[in-house]
Amino acid sequence: MYDYLIVGAGLFGSVFAHEASKRGKNCLVIDQREHVGGNIYTEEIEDIHVHKYGAHIFHTNNKHIWDYINQFAEFNRYTNAPVANYKGEIYNLPFNMNTFNKLWGVTTPEQAKQKIDQQRIAAKIENPTNLEEQAISLVGTDIYEKLIKGYTEKQWGRSAKQLPAFIIKRLPVRFTYDNNYFNDRYQGIPIGGYTAIIEKMLTGVDVKLNVDFFKERDQLEALADKVVFTGMIDQYFDYQFGVLDYRSLQFETQVLSTTDNFQGNAVVNYTDRETPYTRIIEHKHFEFGKQKHTVITREYPVEWADGLEPYYPINNDQNNAIYKQYKALANKKPTVLFGGRLATYKYYDMHQVIGEALATVNKEFE
Repeated sequence: MYDYLIVGAGLFGSVFAHEASKRGKNCLVIDQREHVGGNIYTEEIEDIHVHKYGAHIFHTNNKHIWDYINQFAEFNRYTNAPVANYKGEIYNLPFNMNTFNKLWGVTTPEQAKQKIDQQRIAAKIENPTNLEEQAISLVGTDIYEKLIKGYTEKQWGRSAKQLPAFIIKRLPVRFTYDNNYFNDRYQGIPIGGYTAIIEKMLTGVDVKLNVDFFKERDQLEALADKVVFTGMIDQYFDYQFGVLDYRSLQFETQVLSTTDNFQGNAVVNYTDRETPYTRIIEHKHFEFGKQKHTVITREYPVEWADGLEPYYPINNDQNNAIYKQYKALANKKPTVLFGGRLATYKYYDMHQVIGEALATVNKEFE
């Protein structure tokens, strides 16, 4: 009945379905959730487009990718400028001259560099062996203690001394008064939310929701000549080499009817260890909202377990070795295309997902 069965109605699966359909292929897209869009799904609450699965800010330096996504939506001029709350003290992110002035009272880049160098030298770390040592060797002890340690330990659920150094090898440190988190040339939020983008991509494509691929696997695979799989690669192969590790998130969303502006910014990170959530998102600020109410979401990192959504792959040596075994199996299945964050066990930003999906399309059809 179909040329392609596409498992997952997220960004990768939707781009592939759109491009395959343009080439005259019949596609069936399925998803176990009750909606399309995967983790970029936005739902309308109080006339506000709420990012249901965490903040998503589109950014890229790739004009081809930017032009591609702009087929499906007009983007606003939103610039990501998160702030950090450390026990009531507010700091700008990424680490920049505003941050350094608040920390130390310095006013010039040279003064800030000298302060960081003093702390690096005092720490006497020559060969960092863990995340804590790596961070201190890069930015000194003050920034590490207030803006990295607590947030990172909450995010990964482990002591910074137990985390590998490579996680934080490149920290954005800027000696300018620029609060723009991304340096990318193109950046914004789609006017009307991300869900509308996916719906446009899937126009004319058969979509079935609330479908568990693994419960109906034989029947579903029989419907198509090929499968595009965007789920967990270890689950696809029945965990025969072991379970890959992830970190997950839980979200607590509230409608606040007593105020129209809760925190004055779209994203506020809570960098102390004691606050159980890592950040609060106030969704209306993504689109410069004027609504009389507001909606906020608190994000709580948790260890992934069966039944939870896997968000962040834990790419340590052990997990990477397991993934390589699954990748070898995947390479032997010419009728299955594996793509996206879960199927390739790699964290992607949205522009990277689109790039990977288009590369897969080119390889498949051209």
